[in-house]
Amino acid sequence: MLNFTWNVFSQTGSVDTYLLFKELEKENLERPDVLEEDIARFDFPIL
Repeated sequence: MLNFTWNVFSQTGSVDTYLLFKELEKENLERPDVLEEDIARFDFPIL
């Protein structure tokens, strides 16, 4: 999710997307036990 958010920001320059990226990054640092892949699985479950 971090990579996707960064890529959107880098292509659009959207301040809101950058702030979202920083928020996700902060949450990721606070919860090192949860991997980014696990978070992505919650967003896009495999059916």
